[in-house]
Amino acid sequence: MSCDYWRHGRDDMNLESVRRLLPSLAELGTEIVLLSGGEPLLNPEWVAIADTLRASGLKLWLLTSGLSLAKHAARAAGLFHHITVSLDGTDARTYAAIRGLDAFDKVCEGIRAVATHGRPAGIRVTLQRANFRQLGGFIELAQQLHARSISFLAVDVANPHAFGRVDDFTTDLALNLNELPQFEAILSAAERQFSDEFRSGFIAESPEKLRRVLAYFQALRGQRGYPEVRCNAPEFSAVIGATGRVQPCFFIPGPADARVGDSFATALNGSSLAALRADIRAGKRAECKTCTCSLWRDPGMVYNSIPSRIAQ
Repeated sequence: MSCDYWRHGRDDMNLESVRRLLPSLAELGTEIVLLSGGEPLLNPEWVAIADTLRASGLKLWLLTSGLSLAKHAARAAGLFHHITVSLDGTDARTYAAIRGLDAFDKVCEGIRAVATHGRPAGIRVTLQRANFRQLGGFIELAQQLHARSISFLAVDVANPHAFGRVDDFTTDLALNLNELPQFEAILSAAERQFSDEFRSGFIAESPEKLRRVLAYFQALRGQRGYPEVRCNAPEFSAVIGATGRVQPCFFIPGPADARVGDSFATALNGSSLAALRADIRAGKRAECKTCTCSLWRDPGMVYNSIPSRIAQ
């Protein structure tokens, strides 16, 4: 229930569309392409797409629900440089309650399988009312599955555009007032129990950053302001939807006229997307103030490209 692409997404990026993108990706100096969805591994051409992109010298990152990962583990491990699996529960009951299907064991099988093939996956957990009490269990499960790392973010209920929402969505996924002290105690316990995992980076967030999840839920319940968001993702990345529409990130819809057409570079550098990025830089977009998945890269570092995220 944390992502709605599965409810209405029926379009796939096809191989020919990807081939048409290659000159623009080269022109922009793109280094990394993230394939997401929906579920990229359900695209009948995913192997050919990944082969084509990799043959062009691009590094590939797979963001997957993991439902088909066990079936394709060997091929995925060989094609993708990074694999991230979304996992919503530490047991079959919690997973099914959130995802609406009984696939917990199958997802865990996939995570184990890619590790066996030399490509340990990162696990991404979206914390919400149904699973926040399992935070410590998620870390232990990630270790048991031989994951590369685990990361956490809050379920985004403040942004109506997040995660493919196009119609009504529920906000009761957020923690209520009575649950906030429980979550704070869970975080304190995790900081003590998993200090080594924080230090090593196995838990991707620092204890301080993980507490921003608590701060977000507190803000939703009026206990404080939203934590400050520091993000410049639209300056070095962009999202290409399956229909060719270009967005500055997953959380802000792109202008209607920003479509790949004959040139991704032209769309990316066109006036409408340039104006949208300027508004984001100026802090004019409300979505940015409540974002749960911000990303910052030091402008002092050299970036010759805007890496692309292809949503299949």
